[in-house]
Amino acid sequence: MAERAKESAELPPNHRAGHRERLRERFRRAGADALNDYELLELVLFRAIPRRDVKPLAKELIATFGGFAETLGAPPERLTEVKGVSDAVATDLKIIQAAAVKMGRERIINRRVVSSAGDLIAYCRAAMADRPTEEFRILFLDRKNKLIADEAQQQGTVDHTPVYPREVIKRALELHASSIILVHNHPSGDPTPSRGDIAMTMEIVKAAKALNINVHDHLIIGHKTEASFRQLGLLS
Repeated sequence: MAERAKESAELPPNHRAGHRERLRERFRRAGADALNDYELLELVLFRAIPRRDVKPLAKELIATFGGFAETLGAPPERLTEVKGVSDAVATDLKIIQAAAVKMGRERIINRRVVSSAGDLIAYCRAAMADRPTEEFRILFLDRKNKLIADEAQQQGTVDHTPVYPREVIKRALELHASSIILVHNHPSGDPTPSRGDIAMTMEIVKAAKALNINVHDHLIIGHKTEASFRQLGLLS
């Protein structure tokens, strides 16, 4: 197996060029959905590693982190633990992730967030799904439900984030927000709300209601799926 990997890494330039162009042509013709995760990652790696067969590395990254999005979302220090990933390669991967997050945010900025649920979920997933620790974010909305600000309030451990309802409401008042959407991730991958999640949400709802601030939803982002408190009947 080691010899096969070595042979693959030492393919002649004309073979590498042919493979790269064939893969690019498949992408141009049929788009990302026609490619496996490792093939899409190969396309990303082509620029960072121009003189080597990157298929084995792409497959190793996918196997290590679990998928294309998970690879982009991995911390740089974890990426560089994989043999063949230099600081420059890790930076390129993080640039791609940052671009995806920025594109997602721009799809919801100045739009009615509540009526753009698909774009909102896509944005939250790109920003949070693959973080190794919990992060609690708040989307602050104006009277027309347009996004005023998106802020990460707290970062925690792999299974807990300290959240202070008073600070949440204080920030909403500072921004003159009429409503908020709470979002946090579950690094375990399972978005099922915990008892702590539910209790904390109810505290925020109670504090917000007293000041005429509406809590539209609390989204929990897992690796592949998400949970909505409103859809689960936990918010009325």
